[in-house]
Amino acid sequence: MYEKSFPNKRFKHTLHFLQKHINTNEPILDLGVENPFSQIMLEQGYTVKNTNGEDLDFDFSAVLDSDAEVVTAFEIFEHLLAPLNVLSNIKADKLVASIPLKLWFSPAYRSKTDKWDRHYHEFEDWQFNWLLEKAGWEIQDSQKWTNPVKKLGIRPLLRYFTPRYYIVYATRKH
Repeated sequence: MYEKSFPNKRFKHTLHFLQKHINTNEPILDLGVENPFSQIMLEQGYTVKNTNGEDLDFDFSAVLDSDAEVVTAFEIFEHLLAPLNVLSNIKADKLVASIPLKLWFSPAYRSKTDKWDRHYHEFEDWQFNWLLEKAGWEIQDSQKWTNPVKKLGIRPLLRYFTPRYYIVYATRKH
């Protein structure tokens, strides 16, 4: 049904993982401004509120003021200098978060035109797990997937076999 309308494999995998763990009757706070995936969540029946573009390294008011039962964070934490701070302040008991994994054969992403569109962190899975654990989260499920590109060369070939994205479902430790 929706697979043909999705712009990429990442959205398809992300939605399947979200639907596996989160019911549409659980309100979601999605970290980051409205984006194509927050629109997909709305179309699939989720109640979603996004943050407003505030710098989540310094301003935690969105997570402190939210009554959402779930926080989602899709490719956000790699842009923060100190993701531990916002992760520690989330009041919701459920978290679904994804990150791009560090690729040993490719440098960290840095936009040449947008000073905010860069990755300060590109985690290995164990590093992200450790970050979540330190912030008071317990991982219940996780998944990785590749992101092949339609180019020729050694790096594009490696992308067929090397996972690029990592997603977790975690619950707050009490």
